[in-house]
Amino acid sequence: MFGIPGKQAVTLTPRAAAQITKLMASGGHAGLRIGVKKGGCAGMEYTMEYVDEATQNDEVVEQDGAKVLIAPMAQMFLFGTEIDYETSLLESGFKFNNPNVADACGCGESISFKDVSSL
Repeated sequence: MFGIPGKQAVTLTPRAAAQITKLMASGGHAGLRIGVKKGGCAGMEYTMEYVDEATQNDEVVEQDGAKVLIAPMAQMFLFGTEIDYETSLLESGFKFNNPNVADACGCGESISFKDVSSL
């Protein structure tokens, strides 16, 4: 929908692809849908949910056996994002390296996006 021909909307690091593949295999799901919603102290939050099939307007990204679906309303906010999976001593989780983010809250759970008119 907002893509550039020949370029995926988002990319996955090998760690993220491996984790998504593992989650899909263990839960019997077809993929992981990512999106954004209003919320958090910076204004927006990422969403993730298991899915069994794509909707007509989902952007589907398949990489290294992992399948990520981008919700239609989130496509313009997520274009160019690299998704990583990080593990540390205290926590593990997906990290979104998104060039469209203007600001993030201190805890890293919510974000705000660059003004579309300035792009």
